[in-house]
Amino acid sequence: MEQAVIVYLLLNDGQFGTSKERASILALEDRLEQVLGNASVGEFDGDEFGDGKCILYMYGPDAERLFVVIEPVLKSSPAAVGGYAIKRFGKAADSRAREVRVTW
Repeated sequence: MEQAVIVYLLLNDGQFGTSKERASILALEDRLEQVLGNASVGEFDGDEFGDGKCILYMYGPDAERLFVVIEPVLKSSPAAVGGYAIKRFGKAADSRAREVRVTW
């Protein structure tokens, strides 16, 4: 079963963020990719910038384990302040998959 943690980061300029924000988020992505790989719980699958937010996508067999591994990284990153995540317990195509919103 493929589950997900989808992280939503708020950007200051209302569209794609400042160059400093984007650089900070790219550094955050590198850290997330590293901790996920080290813990062997899933993978970082990319980002999406626009409409005043950045969305980060991570997938693995257990959304709870994914979040446990990435939460300390999110808490320590200035780029993640004010953000939130959706833990999805099921495939994206499953309209009945349970979703839980979490903050840090």
